[in-house]
Amino acid sequence: MTPGLIAHVIRLALPGLLALLAGRPALAELPSSIAQALKQAGIPDSHVGIMVREIGNATPLLSHGENRSFNPASVMKLVTTLAALDTLGPAHTFKTRVWLEGEIKEGVLTGNLILQGGGDPALTQERFWLLLREIRARGIREIIGDVILDNSFYELEPVDTAAFDQAPLRPYNAPAAALLANFNTLNLRLTPVGNGILARIDAEDALPLSNRLTLSDAACNGWREQLAASMDEGRLVLSGRYPNACGEQIHPLNLLSPEATVAVLFRTYWKEIGGLHAGGIRPCTPGPTARLLLEFDSQPLSSLVRDVNKFSNNVMAKMLFLNIGAARYGAPATWDKGMRAIQGWLAEKDLMSSEIVLENGSGLSRIERISAASLARLLTYAASRPAYYEFAASLPAIGLEGTQKNRLSGSPLTGRAWLKTGSLNGARNLAGYVLGPDSRRRVMVMLINHGNAGAAGKVQDALLEWAVSIPGSPVEGSSVPAKVEIKH
Repeated sequence: MTPGLIAHVIRLALPGLLALLAGRPALAELPSSIAQALKQAGIPDSHVGIMVREIGNATPLLSHGENRSFNPASVMKLVTTLAALDTLGPAHTFKTRVWLEGEIKEGVLTGNLILQGGGDPALTQERFWLLLREIRARGIREIIGDVILDNSFYELEPVDTAAFDQAPLRPYNAPAAALLANFNTLNLRLTPVGNGILARIDAEDALPLSNRLTLSDAACNGWREQLAASMDEGRLVLSGRYPNACGEQIHPLNLLSPEATVAVLFRTYWKEIGGLHAGGIRPCTPGPTARLLLEFDSQPLSSLVRDVNKFSNNVMAKMLFLNIGAARYGAPATWDKGMRAIQGWLAEKDLMSSEIVLENGSGLSRIERISAASLARLLTYAASRPAYYEFAASLPAIGLEGTQKNRLSGSPLTGRAWLKTGSLNGARNLAGYVLGPDSRRRVMVMLINHGNAGAAGKVQDALLEWAVSIPGSPVEGSSVPAKVEIKH
């Protein structure tokens, strides 16, 4: 062998030899379509973690940087929702209880009505209305006393909703609370009228509003980005431009504390259903003489996790995280109990790894961490569990629904993958299930943390196309179909 040839062999072998000496495998070469997409996006492959494997086959079809620790953003919801389904069961519900202090006579409660939160993550305005309707159906027309709001099932420190990204009014920054109505949002209704815009909050005496919006002739796309909303000494201030082409739109905002939001919605809906109330609304816990009037069940957990994952609802994920902690360690729920409960569950199922870091289970965090390999193990484990079909169905199908509705819509990939996305500044992540060319299920994970992660859409699409089209391991007694052709 010539010296030049020896040098060439050494250059080819050196990365693998160094990796072997360091006790880790060499990185797999990326398929050319993915490598090219990364190059075009300006993302080094050292900032990427990938794992694609068929369920039931320990050998991955593709692995690259799979043990690196990444900020998962909302992909962390996969851990929280699977832990909830696996520990509580798909039929589990959370209860909002109503207690009375006083007597009812001829439709009049002389005393206090207590609404006791039980961690229902989806007590929407419609279901809150139904709760109040159940109270009316039990013979209460008028309350001469206070309405007491009991949040003691959670023990949480007050939070600064502006701390994460200085956008405190965005619904995704809503704080968790044991008694949380409508995800702690109130609806701002915007309607073009003549040369101006009518703006109002769909609630009784919610808060004063200063409307400085102007009407524009722009297209309706991206209208929310043209609107600025802020709080100034208890007043909602609106500024910016609103396109006339949008017609009437509803813009949910996280405006008040959880107790204040419940109070506003109670006054609004109690009046709408013909109820009267002469007292105040205040936070407290039931006294020793309180007696139970009714229990109002949440939707089953199988339905709740669908909303969490299909629409990436942060406050719902946080509440599931807290509820898991209370189920394992008892009330009141705390962030520490939630973290320890999910860590314990991961350890029991042999899914815990040293790089996993939990904070609130929603991915709206700067410190949560996980690797592509850990997520792939989690998704593989899920496929063996009784709750798998509820879990897999909670992930949005690409091209069809939820956060994946517009991804590759109309392409041959539509409906062939169920994926949870996660996006923060510097993070673009994707994890879930895909169907291979032989219709066998595969786990697919891609985590990207880099300053150019916002340009990673084509990289994710390239991996998707590769993962659904590359032939897998033949099943005994069958042949592998031809590669799926992807045309745009």
